Amino acid sequence: MTFRHVAYEDDDMSSQEGGARSMTVHLHAVLHRVRDFDRRRPLVWDILLTGLFVTAALTDARGGWRNVAADPHVPPLLIAALSLGLSLPLLWRRRHPLAVLTAMAPCALVSHWTGAMLQATFIQYVAVYNIAVRLPLRHLWWTAALLAGPLAVGAARHPRVSWDQQLVPPLLAFALVALAAIAVRTRRDYTASLVERARRLEVERDQQARLAAAAERTRIAREMHDIIGHNLSVITGLADGGRYAAAKSPERAAQALEAISTTSRQALTELRHLLGVLREHDRPPTPAATPAELSPQPALTDLDVLVDGVRAAGLPVDVAVHGTPVPLSQGRQLAVYRVIQEALTNTLKHAGPHATADVDLTYTDRFTVTITDTGTARPVGTTVGRGLTGMRERAALYGGTVEAGPQQPPATGWRVQLLLPKENPQ
Repeated sequence: MTFRHVAYEDDDMSSQEGGARSMTVHLHAVLHRVRDFDRRRPLVWDILLTGLFVTAALTDARGGWRNVAADPHVPPLLIAALSLGLSLPLLWRRRHPLAVLTAMAPCALVSHWTGAMLQATFIQYVAVYNIAVRLPLRHLWWTAALLAGPLAVGAARHPRVSWDQQLVPPLLAFALVALAAIAVRTRRDYTASLVERARRLEVERDQQARLAAAAERTRIAREMHDIIGHNLSVITGLADGGRYAAAKSPERAAQALEAISTTSRQALTELRHLLGVLREHDRPPTPAATPAELSPQPALTDLDVLVDGVRAAGLPVDVAVHGTPVPLSQGRQLAVYRVIQEALTNTLKHAGPHATADVDLTYTDRFTVTITDTGTARPVGTTVGRGLTGMRERAALYGGTVEAGPQQPPATGWRVQLLLPKENPQ
């Protein structure tokens, strides 16, 4: 029986908490609808609120004011005029709250001076609330003075009780109204700051997305330039060599055609991989979608295949390694591979016939790759395009640099040097 009783009490408490929570949610929903209506039709709300207070003031002016008046013989027309003067200005309480309170102050002064002590003077606190919510807080000093003046006159002219009993309660009410308004204002400003912060974060998110998209487009353009540019240069070299060999040695022409076929397939395979990954990123996943075939990015272990392809295109290439090789991250290996690929591609395109190339990889306190050729001199601006830009971007990702230019006399040809700092261990 004891356990059952406890269970019943828990159920009662849960139902009470659920009822309180539903009541709070309902109240918040009602307040939200009221605020939304106020934002959409502020004039309608102002007219309704002003009409409510005008009605209450005129109702009190019909005779109820005599119950608290110090002098119940004040003319009724004056009472009606004072009631309207204390309620009608509320129509402008939002746009000019201090001016509204200033317009009410003479009516409040006359009310206390004559002894009418109209309860409509409490409408002034509505203006006080709007002053504290909408204007700088220093205006509260003037607001307190406008309220205290008529109260002091009434206390001096009609001393029914001690002056502190006539002054302190209204001033305490003023303080409470001002504090409530400051709390509302603080919460409103905090909410506005959160909304503004969310807006800024949304803008920053969109900017980051655009920057990421631009960086991805640049990376894709760089990859496609390296793949297409290099393989087309190799194919062009093979085709030129095969054309000259066709007349003298049909076997060499057949080898050139086979090399062209192999290089073309490799280029198409790499492009399919790249475009397949792009399609996977661009379209939403579906159950029937087949994932793109993926393969590792080129690394230093693939350097022999690259050099063999360039040699097959007719450019003699020597590769030398100096120092003790150290392992490099996959990203650094790809950067090195692409820089060598681009430099050899430029040599194929611009160095002319009978040129040779050397690739030196040096491992010291930093990693250095130097690609030189013995081709004919060419303007510095020849390589200033996507190729050199792509090489520099790849090197910059790892804190490195790329220098490209003609070799110093008496040497001829072109020189590209990649410098990468020592990789920090993880």
